[in-house]
Amino acid sequence: MAGLVPATHVFVADPLCLSQIANVGGWVYIMTNKPNGTLYVGATADLTRRVWEHREDVADSFTKKYGLKRLVYAERHDDILAAKQREMNLKHWPPAWKVRLIHRDNPDWDDLYDRLL
Repeated sequence: MAGLVPATHVFVADPLCLSQIANVGGWVYIMTNKPNGTLYVGATADLTRRVWEHREDVADSFTKKYGLKRLVYAERHDDILAAKQREMNLKHWPPAWKVRLIHRDNPDWDDLYDRLL
């Protein structure tokens, strides 16, 4: 079935659980190794912790493999589900669009991690 994307299903035993998850704020972020370098798009509820994990190579991951330790873009969302949807959208963007998004808010590709602390 070419062109079809499999659905992601979430089992929710308690109907209130999904609304509680949605009420948790979220972040979409982009990590890189250098200006115009390799890009990684992620989403998290705790941006400071997650970027620290990338920087410290806590887990074997794409960011560890390519040395992506520089936070160059972050956007806040009112709920984590909106952040996850935005992450999925950005992951399908061409790299040039992501670069333009970074340039719009961070033209010098500064590491934004220190601004989180």
